[in-house]
Formats: sequence, structure tokens, C-alpha cells
Amino acid sequence: MNILVLNCGSSSIKYQLINMQNCDVLVEGIAEKIGEDISLFTYKSTRLDRKKQKMVINDHEQGLQLIIDSLLDPTYGVISSVDEINAVGHRLVHAGEHYSDAVLITDHVIEVMTACIALAPLHNPANLAGIKAVKNNIPNVPQCGLFDTAYHQTMPAHAFLYPLPIDFYQVHKIRRYGFHGTSHKYVSLKAAEYLGKKVEDLKIISCHLGNGASITAIKDGKSIDTSMGFTPLEGLMMGTRCGDLDPAIPIYMQQQLGLGVEEVNTILNKKSGMLGLSLLSNDMRTIEAEVLEKKNPKAILALEVYSYRIKKYIGAYIAAMNGLDVLIFTGGVGERMPIMRAQVCQDMDALGIEINEEENAILSNKIQVLSNGTTNVTVLKVPTNEELMIALETQRILTGKN
Repeated sequence: MNILVLNCGSSSIKYQLINMQNCDVLVEGIAEKIGEDISLFTYKSTRLDRKKQKMVINDHEQGLQLIIDSLLDPTYGVISSVDEINAVGHRLVHAGEHYSDAVLITDHVIEVMTACIALAPLHNPANLAGIKAVKNNIPNVPQCGLFDTAYHQTMPAHAFLYPLPIDFYQVHKIRRYGFHGTSHKYVSLKAAEYLGKKVEDLKIISCHLGNGASITAIKDGKSIDTSMGFTPLEGLMMGTRCGDLDPAIPIYMQQQLGLGVEEVNTILNKKSGMLGLSLLSNDMRTIEAEVLEKKNPKAILALEVYSYRIKKYIGAYIAAMNGLDVLIFTGGVGERMPIMRAQVCQDMDALGIEINEEENAILSNKIQVLSNGTTNVTVLKVPTNEELMIALETQRILTGKN
């Protein structure tokens, strides 16, 4: 079975074609800057190292057709007919409280996603555009989707409710939803497999750290709490997002500083976090270089704030689960930034967390045990693979096999 995995953003389509017999990635790439004057199309396959072109891509449908044409190309393509695409799996973002598992995309799913556009105004329209493009370009192929929010539907009410008047939840569905669910599920399953244990028997904290970042407490194989909330703005300090902050601050910014709603929204989402504190960059590679090579005080302080906020969430989730067996670092930053992992785990021995500095310093694309073996908590670095998780869930839905 060949599954085409699509991650449609507002102006991009990330894609992979995966052969499910051995989970080999046959093709991967991205169509980006869709709808702009100049778009970019990147394609890499088992028959071509890398191709990057500048062109005009007007919409998602044209972008998908470009992907299909590349898959079929007689020189560097990997299939001879669209019939060799057995299914399409979509990374989807928001379905409110409707779904807690991967779904076969039906008219009802599309109706739910449309109704939830207000909850994810940037992502749901793009996801819907991707589904429509597949319908128009490959009309007979089954489509499945995995929502970022689905994994967190197992949270109990005491974890997902905000202490607002209850009507705000009951009528307007204002609650904690959580995101990055696909990644958290994947790495927790991989960690359990690596340790030779059942995920249901472990208490796990998964730290997905990238430009966006979230932490999830996983008990009995289920998400019981997560740091992102009604939107992806809540929780950890991120690349450009502020994360947790006094809710009166945005009100103060409007009333006392004369800022408009859109200005405040832009500041909180695009000008805060690592970029806002360091005044340097939201790219953690730049921050790491400034810390290690230039001893830049702004970068050092920003990284300390970033690490401290992760540490606090870990402590809170240990309390929520009454213990911890496995601490996972994943995501671009979590997998590739030893100095951050060291800061997070420093002075955590009272909670059973210590890391081996030599092992932590090793750069690897494989699962690594970072703990020193003398404490109760196993600290792991687990490379995430959301595309493979989507493909596996798509295969499960279509074959009925768990």
C-alpha cells in the first residue's frame, strides 16, 4: 500500500509518499508560497536527490497536481499511475470535541471542519482546500485524516475546563483542546516499544519542542493534560509565541498602551517568545550559537526563561500523574539542542531526573537514552515522525487492523 501524506498550510503543501510494506519514504517535498508571485516546489525521491524550482502555483489544487505530475514523471517519478496511490492521509488541525481518533473523511467530517473554522482560522480552511484538491485530482482515492486535537480528547473535564462561567464552555465550547497530538502519540508509542513495555503501563511526559512547543502528560496510554489550550498560544514559551501570561496583560496593552486587537494578537503570536526576549531570532540554532560562542547575555537569559518554563510544566505533570517513568524530548529543538535539555534537567534529581552529559552531547537521528541509569526516570530523545503516524493511522482505518 502506498499512502500519500499531505500537510496543507495556508500557503504550502508538505508531502510524502510512503510505501507501507516497509514504511519507506519514496518521495518527500513541499510546495510553498502558494498564491504568491513566485512559489517554490521541492521534490526529493529515491530516484532524485533533490529538485527545487521557482514557479507560479496559484492554489492548492494546482500544487497537488504538480505533486502528482512529479510522482508520475518518467525520469524521476516513482509510480506509473495514480492508481498506485492507494490512499491519502491528511494532517488536520481542529475538529472541536467531535473526534478522538483518525477518521475516514466524509461529508460529515467536512461539515465539522467547516463549523470549526472559527477555532482554527488559519489551518482548517487550508486543510479543507487540500481535501478538495484531492477530490478533484484523484477522485477515487480514499482520504483519511488525523486531527491534532484528537489525541487530547481523553483529557478529563478538570484538566480541559477553564475557570470561566460554565456557559462559555457549554455554549461556545471554550476549553483546552491541545495540539501536536499526532507527535505526542507517536513518540510515546515509540518510547514504550524501545523500552519493551506497554504504553498503558507507563507514566510519560512528552516535550514536543520546535518553533511551536507543547508538553503532554500521558498516563495509561492517554493524554490527561497538555500545555497548549484553546489555541496554540497557551503554554510554553515558543519561537515567536509568548505562551502562558497574565490574561490581564492584553487588556492593559489595549487600554493603557492604545494598541488594537490585531496589534496585540500580532505581538503575542509573532513578536514574542524567543524572538521577543532575545531581540535576535526565533531560530534556536541562532540562539544556541549566541549562547555558546558569543556569550550573548540576551540569548542566555532568553534560553534560561525557555528552559525554566519547560521545567515547571514537567514538575506540574509529575504531580498530576503521581510519578513519572519516561521523559521524552522531541521536535526540532528537543532533538537537536543539548544545552536546552541540560538546562531543563538540571537540579531535577529530587524528582528522579538526571542526564548523562556525554550522551546528551551526542548528535544522533536515532532514539537515545539520555539519563544516567541511576534514577527512576528514563530520559529519552525520540525523533518524531508525524507523517508516518498519519500513514499508519490511515492504513489502520482502511484495513481495519490495529
